[in-house]
This record gives sequence, C-alpha cells and structure tokens, in this order.
Amino acid sequence: MSRFGPLPWGRLRQVSAIVWSAAGSLAAWGWLLLCQGFFWRTDVRLPPSRDPGTWPSVCVVVPARDEAAVLPASLPSLLAQDYPGRAEVFLVDDGSTDGTGELARELADRHGGLPLTVDSPGEPPAGWTGKLWAVRHGVGLARARDPEYLLLTDADIAHAPDGLRRLVAAARTGGFDVVSQMARLRVESLGERLVVPAFVYFFAQLYPFRRIGREGTRTAAAAGGCVLLRAEAAGRARIPDAIRQAVIDDVALARAVKRSGGRVWLGLADRVDSVRPYPRLRDLWRMVARSAYAQLRHSPVLLAGTVAGLTLVYLVPPVAVAAGAVAGNGAATVLGAAAWLVMAGTYVPMLRYYRQPLWLAPLLPFTAFLYLLMTVDSAVRHHRGRGAAWKGRTYARPDAVPEEG
Repeated sequence: MSRFGPLPWGRLRQVSAIVWSAAGSLAAWGWLLLCQGFFWRTDVRLPPSRDPGTWPSVCVVVPARDEAAVLPASLPSLLAQDYPGRAEVFLVDDGSTDGTGELARELADRHGGLPLTVDSPGEPPAGWTGKLWAVRHGVGLARARDPEYLLLTDADIAHAPDGLRRLVAAARTGGFDVVSQMARLRVESLGERLVVPAFVYFFAQLYPFRRIGREGTRTAAAAGGCVLLRAEAAGRARIPDAIRQAVIDDVALARAVKRSGGRVWLGLADRVDSVRPYPRLRDLWRMVARSAYAQLRHSPVLLAGTVAGLTLVYLVPPVAVAAGAVAGNGAATVLGAAAWLVMAGTYVPMLRYYRQPLWLAPLLPFTAFLYLLMTVDSAVRHHRGRGAAWKGRTYARPDAVPEEG
C-alpha cells in the first residue's frame, strides 16, 4: 500500500527493482570501502628509506614527441637533480615537428646540471607503439653507460631537486625493482577539476596501491610519468621489448617485472608534478579514450560488464534517491542516499590531496557517467579502426603498422 492506495503490479515491480538496485549499490560500496585495499586513502607515499653507502649510477630516459610547450617547465627540473651519484639524461626526440630536440639542447646549455644527450630513434617498426619505441632507443643509449637504475619519465613531468635521490634511497632500502610515483596532475580548469582527481581515484580503485607493494599479490601497476626501474630487473623482464605492443605501457611494465620475480611499489607523489594543461573537456576526453578500451583488453564482454558495473556503483544511487522521492518509496531513497554518501566520503581524501573543494564529492556520479561515455567512445574508436594514439601516432590494432596521424 502507498499513501495513494494500492500500487499496480507493474509499478510495484518497478519500485522493487529500484529498491533492490539501491541495495546492491550500497552492498557494492560496503565491499569497496572495506575490501578493496582501502583504495580511497591517499597516504601511500614513498616508504621510509635511508641513504645507501654508495649511490648507484642512474640514467634518465625521456621519450618526447612535440613537447616544446612543456619542456621549459619540466626539463630544467631533471637537469637540476641533486644526486650524489653518477646520473645523466637521455631525451629521445621521436620525430617532433616543433623543435623539441633543439629546445632541449638550448635548455641544457642555459641551465647546466646533469649531462644531456638528445637523439632520435627513427620510425617505429611494425608491432611497436611509438612511445615504447622511443623508450627502447633511450634504454639502448643508457645501457652503454651500464647504469644500475633507469628513471623513465615523461616530458611533461617536473621533479623536485631531491626527487631522484629519494627514489633511489626508497628502492635500495625496500629492495624494490620498480618504484613509481603517480605525478600530481594539473587541476585548474573546470574540466580538470571534474575529471583529474577522479582519474586517479578510479585508477587506485582498479589497482589498490597497498596491494601493489605487498609481496605475494598479483596486483601490479606503475605510473608512467615517474618509474625508477632497476636495470637488472629490466633485462630479466625484457623491458621494453616484452611490452612493445602495450598502449597502457606503465601497467604492462609493472606486470612484466612482477611476473619475472621482481618487487613493485607505487604511490602518490608529493613533489612530482605534471605541467601539461588540459584546458578543455575534449582534451581530457581524448586522454581517457586513448587507452580506456585497451584497459579492457578490447573485449566487448568486459566493456558490457564495465558499463553495468559503473551504472550499478555510481549511477544507481542518485537515480534511486530521485525515483524514491517521486514514488514515495522511503526504502529506495534511504538506500540510494546511503550509497551516495559512502561514495562521496571515499572521494573526499582524493579531493583533499588535489586541494579541491569538497562540494565536488557529491558530483562523482556525474563524473563517472562522463567516464562511462569516454570508455564507450574508446571502444567505438577501436572498432572503427582508429585505435589508440600517442602524440599523433595512431594504432588501429595491437599488431598494426604505425602511421602518422
């Protein structure tokens, strides 16, 4: 019975579906809150470390393609690293048309610091994604110096002066083969405020940082903007050749190292920052759509499951609140509101990490809906033959021959 009299059977079934959906969403959030490696916490930072007696040699590899706009804000931070051991930087200019290589040399002449080598790899052969082909070339140059560690970093990443020192100390102290920090992305435009903190939040939900660093677990991931890799582990895992077709290369790298018996650590960065702007929503859309379907292994079944999961976990709570209010169903309203409250509460730590206003937390369902659309768009791009892309290079299939785009 409702306050308006008996409910028709069809409407009763509809109300029951809303209630059960809201209950399922709340149950899912209970599990995510307590059983998914406490992914929502943001306190996984560089582990405690001590300075080694002898500082090992390090080579820094920077793949770069048309990065002249961001190099002045990033490259000087690498050259200025206060590192007690031997270190040098290899910037691989992958066919840039904006003078990236020339600008890198000018910055090195102007700022000094660590030695810089700028070289170009030529066109990638069939079966290689462009970025990994550039990384392979840089790693080949670096191996001639016989370093103990490789720092793989992107051209838009600015590092604190003691960043390399802290990474090496953490790797040595903890016995890690990979130490990776997820750079703090830029958050200034409205689109960045909506999408960027959620991007890291969703990543941590898929790959809980606490599980990655724990021995005996299969969870493995890294953040491509800042990856310190032990050279011996790279050779054992055949990096980067073993992952040459990977679009999400950082996760593939971590998996390859862990499968070969290595130890991996990933956490949030304190002073590693991306200087790349995403002023328009379509720029962020392109960033996510580039690799979202690859994350699902180009599987329509996984895509359908992801859409269903995002709908249940993120979209059902606000819909249940609204539908319950309209139908006068208190159970749907309460269950939906409870799930929405837990969702928003788990998002608060990430918003604080990014120094964003907390009123963005209840908007997470809207952002999740955007990610759902981006994921579907990624699948549509793939099946239309557009595939993934890196800085203008497009790959229609994992074994496709790269073409200029």
